[in-house]
Amino acid sequence: MTKADIVARIYEKVGFSKKDATDVVEATFEIIKTSLEKGEKVKLSGFGNFIVNSKRPRKGRNPQTGEEITIVGRKVLTFKASQILKKDLNTISSS
Repeated sequence: MTKADIVARIYEKVGFSKKDATDVVEATFEIIKTSLEKGEKVKLSGFGNFIVNSKRPRKGRNPQTGEEITIVGRKVLTFKASQILKKDLNTISSS
């Protein structure tokens, strides 16, 4: 599913114009992105949690040369599905 698909479904279900539906989707994603950039946890009840974790720098090895390198620390985004979403997904797939 793409962002355009989400816009189309909002357009169909809610009856907003396509421009209004696009604005709603863009604003929602921007709010989520800004919150994550600030290090805030984003919890969507019944759906799941988006959390930014920090990975420490660590030692690695170049597989071609065998040379030891330092892999820089970075932030990673993780998503943990809610129990409701997990239950719904398993109910759908077992039908």
